[in-house]
Amino acid sequence: MIFSTLGRYFFMRYVITTFWFFLGVISIVYLVDFSETAGRLAGLPGYTVSVGLLMTAVRLPFILQQTVPFIALFVGMTVLIALNRRRELVIARAAGISVWQFMTPFVMGAFFVGLLTMFALNPVAAWGQRQAETMEADLRGDPSYHNKLSIPWLRQSDGKDDVIIGAKAILDNGTTLMNVVFIHFDSQGNIVLRQDAQSAKLEDGYWLLNGVVERRPGEIPDHKGTTKVRTNLKQDFVSERLAQPETIAFYDLSNRIAIARSFGISTKALETQFHSLLSQPFLLVAMTLIAATVSLKFSRFNQSRSVILGGILSGFVLYVVTVLVKAFGSSGVVPPFVATWIPVIVALAFGATILLHQEDG
Repeated sequence: MIFSTLGRYFFMRYVITTFWFFLGVISIVYLVDFSETAGRLAGLPGYTVSVGLLMTAVRLPFILQQTVPFIALFVGMTVLIALNRRRELVIARAAGISVWQFMTPFVMGAFFVGLLTMFALNPVAAWGQRQAETMEADLRGDPSYHNKLSIPWLRQSDGKDDVIIGAKAILDNGTTLMNVVFIHFDSQGNIVLRQDAQSAKLEDGYWLLNGVVERRPGEIPDHKGTTKVRTNLKQDFVSERLAQPETIAFYDLSNRIAIARSFGISTKALETQFHSLLSQPFLLVAMTLIAATVSLKFSRFNQSRSVILGGILSGFVLYVVTVLVKAFGSSGVVPPFVATWIPVIVALAFGATILLHQEDG
């Protein structure tokens, strides 16, 4: 069916509708995010309109990635309703083409969009999110607003010096810490030195601290421009320990998981992100089947708009469930593979079952 004249026609209708939906969503998201960015950063000295436009542009793929499942749902509903209202699907049925045959181009189209999201949009989104975070951090000069829910803590020990490291923000995949504190302990567990710094960059064998205030028990604080703290931590270890899975491209996730395992770091969040991206094409197929379950019956039997609303709510519930279970997978409550694939498989079975009941009796 996909290679026939009718199949190519249906497929092109799906592609064109998807293009216009993406264009509309991009326009709306760009305007909304630019307005939000301007309202949040307009009071900063270095902010200009061009900076705001650039920050929104680099952050746009990351936001767009979150809307792809809903785009697939609405595209499927729009295309099928339009074809039904022009009686094109009625003619296809009269020619002996079953619902499974004329749905093949739409399913393949959704699967193709999922592959593009996984292989093309996600790497750009990961890169853009990192750039946007860095730009906003530089603009503010104090990025303590960022990562308040995931303040990183590290501990390093070389036998002579035991140091606990905390920070309010992380940049550069975890190798740069902002608003950082180094607390040094002696062999008896007593605090001997506290260093507060504006930033700390992990170099080869040491941390380079900038804007440092050193405090020792019973002594006056000492201000230093820069100082070095010896460390046995490697950049790969710190990057895996502190990097956010959402800022890692799909191509690099497998390598990051292997590196994290070699260091003994939990890989639950990385594995969940990997399987979430891997299941994206099948999630879009599930959204398309859900769209078909409400669009076909609505047009053929002249049912009310409540049926369409039911399809939208069903797609929304599926999206919420996938996000919720993904959070369980990242925290280790549920195995990552189960957390990402079970909702998609259930949705696929649900949509196929309803279509079987409606179309084949």
